[in-house]
Amino acid sequence: MKKPTRVNHPPRVDVPADNQPVVAPIYQTVKFEFETVDETLRHLRGERPGFFYTRTSNPTLRQLELLLAELQGRDDCLVTASGVSAVTQTLLALTKQGDHVLCFVETYNPTRYVIRRLLGRFGVTHTMLSIEDVAGMERVLSSTKTRLVLFESPTNPVTKIADIPAITGLARKYNALTVLDNTFAGLHQHGEFDIDVYVHSLTKYASGAGDVMGGAVIARSDIIRTMRTDFGVIGNVLDPHAAFLILRGLKTYFVRYKAQSESAQRIAELLAAHPAVARVHYPGLPSHPQHALARAQMKDFGGIVTFDLKGGAEAAKRFVEALKLFALTASLGSTESLVVAPQMMAVRDLTPEQQRMSAITEGTVRLSIGLEDPDDLIEDVTRALEAAGGQ
Repeated sequence: MKKPTRVNHPPRVDVPADNQPVVAPIYQTVKFEFETVDETLRHLRGERPGFFYTRTSNPTLRQLELLLAELQGRDDCLVTASGVSAVTQTLLALTKQGDHVLCFVETYNPTRYVIRRLLGRFGVTHTMLSIEDVAGMERVLSSTKTRLVLFESPTNPVTKIADIPAITGLARKYNALTVLDNTFAGLHQHGEFDIDVYVHSLTKYASGAGDVMGGAVIARSDIIRTMRTDFGVIGNVLDPHAAFLILRGLKTYFVRYKAQSESAQRIAELLAAHPAVARVHYPGLPSHPQHALARAQMKDFGGIVTFDLKGGAEAAKRFVEALKLFALTASLGSTESLVVAPQMMAVRDLTPEQQRMSAITEGTVRLSIGLEDPDDLIEDVTRALEAAGGQ
């Protein structure tokens, strides 16, 4: 074999069955081969296991999918290149022209866009309520044949808590599928409820380091089976190296989520007692309107603390710019703490009444608590509150 051939066909190294790596390798390849045409065709017909093309499956991606499904308490999973992709591909795969979707004002802005603009162009209608309007949900579901009910809990950014048993009960009663964006609550929460499909942004708590993007759709195997071909054709697949990084991040998921929740509780209590703060939105506080519901549904209250400053937009601007340990940027769930100013959370696509329902004010600030020492974070927040003019 001449050297130009050899570099394209390097020596093969087989790992003995009793000598496996502790960390699975990254299958950084697009293509897999079988030894014969017949075996290739058997695989393509679903008659034998294996892999053929990474856009449809890959061992690294499959390991991540199986782990995520187990963490959420379901059978199967599909991973995607981002959290928004997981939402979009789910909605495209599960709806068709003439279908109706029930969604909520307290929903991630890109999700609202997909439902209202993208699906709307393809003849899918929607009704948008407040996540607190359970009576309204029954009115809609009883009067309009609905394909999907899509919601979040806790909601982004003001951490309202959805009454999951009420929503799933109504959806089941009227033959609608439920889709829960479970990113804020995390992979270890809400699995006991009668949810059909969970979507997650793996960019957040699953990865943890803020250096890789990914999304996941988790459901029963029969639902995933109906979605798999559409996902493969759309082609927004997670890269194997990104999947490896998320698998690595998941090793510390539980210790990170617990530590971030504990620090968030302390910061929420500090904010609740401060004269510059009008209201704190954190489900771990007894003052949260749905604290009892959160306690009944959640094991941990999460690392997101949102609050309203009495001084409005200018006070919020002074606050976020005075912080030293919080990066002024999007996303959440990272090891470093993050902050989002109210000017970055504008809900211009909503009507004035819907904006009121959203509970986002000119002074609303969202904190994502990281893994810094909580005393340092408390000192930083206290100093920024003074800069905001609250004392």
